[in-house]
Amino acid sequence: MEMKQNFGGKWPHIGDPRLGGIVSSKIKQKRNPPAAQSPWIGCLIRSSRFGCLEQSWAVLRTRAEGMKRMLRAAGPEVTGNLASTRQSAVVFLDGVDQESDIASRRNCAAKWTSIGDAHCLFANLSVQRGTLDEAALAWLCALTAFEVARRLSDDDDPQRVDVVAKLEACVEAFGSLDQRLERVEIKLYDQGELSAYYVPASTSSSCVPAIVCISREEETAGILLGRLLPLITGRNMAVLVVSYDDVSSHWLGLSEILLSCCLDHLSTLPEIDASRMAIYGDGLSAALATNFAATDRRVSAAICDGGLWSWTRTRSSIEWMSRTAETPDDGLSSTQRSRLARKLRCPILVVAGECSIVNASEAIKLEADCASASIDLELLIPRTPEGAFENFMACDEAAFEWLERKFERAPAS
Repeated sequence: MEMKQNFGGKWPHIGDPRLGGIVSSKIKQKRNPPAAQSPWIGCLIRSSRFGCLEQSWAVLRTRAEGMKRMLRAAGPEVTGNLASTRQSAVVFLDGVDQESDIASRRNCAAKWTSIGDAHCLFANLSVQRGTLDEAALAWLCALTAFEVARRLSDDDDPQRVDVVAKLEACVEAFGSLDQRLERVEIKLYDQGELSAYYVPASTSSSCVPAIVCISREEETAGILLGRLLPLITGRNMAVLVVSYDDVSSHWLGLSEILLSCCLDHLSTLPEIDASRMAIYGDGLSAALATNFAATDRRVSAAICDGGLWSWTRTRSSIEWMSRTAETPDDGLSSTQRSRLARKLRCPILVVAGECSIVNASEAIKLEADCASASIDLELLIPRTPEGAFENFMACDEAAFEWLERKFERAPAS
């Protein structure tokens, strides 16, 4: 990349004197040198050396100045390295206080939005130069930043709608690059169709595993995809993303039928290993994933609630009807709690915690019940200090690392 070459093969960081006065929050602001001396300006002008008109100079100069303003507003280091960007986000989230005031969190959300904007500008400039791989990485970095900003913003934050729109636009921009993302219509048994996003594996292998991912109840498939794209990049698996509303509210009324159609679709793709197909549910979708994995034997791994949502609702209904909160027999409780988990014939990962529908104490009991019944069930409980913000990125990484291990152990067909 020409910009990187001007800085010794490395992306400049905020505070680098070669950026012409862009400084970190810990360094005093310096006066900007003349625009013509800026290495960013020089680089952009050289890229349009042939046939450059006066108007093109003005456009390039405006873009470069906009880039500098975004970088100055961002605060943390802005690099073209996805792993570095995600690690910075993980470290940042570990330090966020759940009880911090609204103003502070909104200010952090605004800064992460600025980081996302800067990466988007890098991506757009890379597309113009024809360096599509660099554009893809920049958009993945932007998606990471926008997702952090979205999590930090509250429902009443006026920035939230704008952040969501930028995140969805980023997904579409990434999808426009060289068939890295496809919008597919899955044929249903009733001759209808189910819209979904399909992300091919990053390798050209003809025998890759696949996972069907269902968004949370209040999120679209595009929002979940924006969170997953940076996570699955470089992993040897294909992903099909559907929305909770489409799966749970379809007129057929049976989510299992719709999800079964998703596996039917994946099975027809030549690159997919039909013996290694998994299901992933987030939020209430975790309960849908459990029910589906219990009815379709093609599911080889499930990230779900292990049946705890159904068990909790059943127990609450019994207590309400009997007007008592007496603790039932331990043996009976164990059997009922693991009823759905016993029906699954695949490895199970249950994610518990503040952002999950699964209560951590109940999940621990379920793990013990399944262990005694020789059921392959593991727990993922984020280590969140009291009062801290749950680090969803670290949790996502752990979940997909578990999935990779299970796929590696399963024999490829």
